Amino acid sequence: MTATSAPDERPGVTMREESYGALRASAALWAGTSVLITDLRGQVLVQRVTYRPTCLLPGGAVDKGESPAQGAAREMEEELGVTATVTRGLAVDWVSPAGRAVSPAMKFPGELLHVFDGGVWDEEQITAIRPAPGEIAAVEFVEPADLPALMAPGDARRALSALRARIAGAGPAFLEDGLPIAPTVLDRVGVLRTARARHHFPFRPRPVPEGLAVRRSRAWAFAPDGRVLVLLDPDTGAARLPGGAPGPEDAGDSEATLVRGAREEAATEVTGAVYLGYLSDPGGPCARVRYAAVLARVGAPPVDPATGRTYVRVLATPEQAVELFDWGPAAADQLRAVHRARALLHIPRAARQPVTELTGPHAW
Repeated sequence: MTATSAPDERPGVTMREESYGALRASAALWAGTSVLITDLRGQVLVQRVTYRPTCLLPGGAVDKGESPAQGAAREMEEELGVTATVTRGLAVDWVSPAGRAVSPAMKFPGELLHVFDGGVWDEEQITAIRPAPGEIAAVEFVEPADLPALMAPGDARRALSALRARIAGAGPAFLEDGLPIAPTVLDRVGVLRTARARHHFPFRPRPVPEGLAVRRSRAWAFAPDGRVLVLLDPDTGAARLPGGAPGPEDAGDSEATLVRGAREEAATEVTGAVYLGYLSDPGGPCARVRYAAVLARVGAPPVDPATGRTYVRVLATPEQAVELFDWGPAAADQLRAVHRARALLHIPRAARQPVTELTGPHAW
């Protein structure tokens, strides 16, 4: 019996089904699956296993006749004692024979490894974890920037690429040895490769008390589609909202500080500022003021006179923006205030969509 030509054969050539099957089997790869889970702070769940010195995401080999999604659900149940299904893919990684350090005796042919989104787990879900005895020594949530120190290099690259794909919202990333073949702006800047500043400060939705110094004044600057402007440091990937530190020219007016700071560090014009409140920083003690405002225009990317950097400017939903910071439990309080002000500014709530870069002048 013969089969018609396959796309990779010469036109008109036929091949016996047995031979064709053998040809395809000779090029077979391993299939693996893993799950990326974060907590409410955006930290990533990793497992310390008993059979290797580095940490892993939950996951493993796909069994015969099993889909990668089914394998991911099975591995979560076996390793974490959690029954769940996964429906959203974050990345597919082609792990080359040279991209994984294994014994030559394994004759590793390469692997297609799927990364699925396990979601954001709250305390109730985390306390329900029951690590597999004898296999999983410990389970912990770690800062994304710590993954390269805890995982094998390829595993860390894959986990960070998958996490950026989840935040970026552009769909599953296709990777080669952990690196995207079509990098997003978050990949290019290296978001989350350095530790996020830990600002677990209470959010106070009221005026700054008399005598408490204002250290920073920043805004959730809304574009008409409901997304906000976020600035990314080109050297570290760290995120910030537009604004700045008070100067003598502001005469103690935190809104004037905001307008001037946004113009200087990001060539950004904001209007219609609505006061939200302040973050109470006990280290000062001082206040970090927050506004919501309308993003009117951006100019050509400038050099920030305060830092000497030219920030990468992106538009993201407020929820995507929060994932770039480590603000602790008070982030939810600030986000609620942001959406109340957004409604007052008659700006729609943004649907989740890809993070996009603002590379040149633009007006709304």
